Amino acid sequence: MVVNKRKKFSRQRGRHTHGWGSKKKHRGSGNRGGVGMAGTGKRGDAIKTLIWKDKDYFGKHGFKFKGVQDKINAVNIDDIQCKLEKLIKDKLVLKEGNIYIIDLSKMGYNKLLGNGKVINKFKITVGYASSKAVEKIKNAGGEVILTEKEGEVNSSE
Repeated sequence: MVVNKRKKFSRQRGRHTHGWGSKKKHRGSGNRGGVGMAGTGKRGDAIKTLIWKDKDYFGKHGFKFKGVQDKINAVNIDDIQCKLEKLIKDKLVLKEGNIYIIDLSKMGYNKLLGNGKVINKFKITVGYASSKAVEKIKNAGGEVILTEKEGEVNSSE
């Protein structure tokens, strides 16, 4: 003879506490020990090995920048000097007399760095430039025009 098993959801109907005694004993997540990784502190022995693998579990990490930060895409003077002939051929650099006119924003750069020797005279338009780069180009008889912050040299390299 087949006996029909009673369905589980039919139990506890009509009993407002469902076997937890007082109503306040079964409230919130404190009843089950917290939410998520709660209880996994330094003394949470059962889950301690999970925390050992996660190096970022304890403490603060990194910086949070406030405001908009420009993405710096930098190029050295040396790189421009080496690729000068190719850049003239691709019409990214104009030559007027003995001065090379360069707009670094057309090449995808927004900062000029001062690594390398300046052999030719350059007239470079760029968003940012290190003080070392500006000094080298001026000593060679060239000029740097800053577009982002007029007259201000950004020396962070």
